[in-house]
Amino acid sequence: MKVAIITDSTSYIPLEIREKYNIIVVPLSVTFGNKSYEEETELSADEFYTLVRDSKELPKTSQPSIGYITDKLTELAENYDAAIAIHLSSGISGTFNTMQTAGNMVEDIKVYPFDSEISCMPQGFYVIEAAKMVEEGKSPEEIIARLNEMKQSMRAYFVVDDLQHLHRGGRLSGTQALVGSMLQVKPILHFHETKIVPFEKIRTQKKAIKRIVEMFEEDAKTGRAIRATVIDANAPELGERVAEDLRSRFPNATIETSYFGAVIGTHLGEGSLGIGWYFE
Repeated sequence: MKVAIITDSTSYIPLEIREKYNIIVVPLSVTFGNKSYEEETELSADEFYTLVRDSKELPKTSQPSIGYITDKLTELAENYDAAIAIHLSSGISGTFNTMQTAGNMVEDIKVYPFDSEISCMPQGFYVIEAAKMVEEGKSPEEIIARLNEMKQSMRAYFVVDDLQHLHRGGRLSGTQALVGSMLQVKPILHFHETKIVPFEKIRTQKKAIKRIVEMFEEDAKTGRAIRATVIDANAPELGERVAEDLRSRFPNATIETSYFGAVIGTHLGEGSLGIGWYFE
């Protein structure tokens, strides 16, 4: 059985890895005024943050159309028997549900949609693991079982610099955004039951990052092998500084750096930082 691996652009997997494992990416888009861009292919993260600073209004984000996805699946059906499609959390985007629907519409290819219940490089961790298992000749059922196993230890926490992005994008309630802005709170957020919700309220970004590192440390101290990513929103120096600190203290952890691209950056805002990890 020949199995394709599909994800969406919010996994922000480096190009060389996508090419190495032949990972197929369906793009989400951001729209500034009347002009839309597919993230990653038509608009890099750096270009996005420049446009946001020059724009009076936040851009809007959109998922791939069902027509785009059915066309892609029809194309893949010519060479593949099955496809595992790993997407950003269904609580913040309809992409996963659209893939489910499209998978039932296209014949000659069996689609296995997987809701990562997360986004960005932690979502990418699932994709890369699945791609490696395809190379090892594992069945779709074996791969999905492994992804569900990974989900049991997958963690991701992030701190945003401005709650208004999440509020205006409909990803955080108005009351939470208002109180947070009034008190200058930098809450730690995480995904819970597919949605972005506050985890703890912290007064400063520095203290919030310290608290996330403390939670990472609790898992790292077990001595088990951990794979982690430090994700920044146009703050690479901060991201690398945090990553270097983790690398120096936890030899059992593989620490990478990644970024919040255009779609997720629209909702979190510039200056946000997150750490995601799981037990390998």
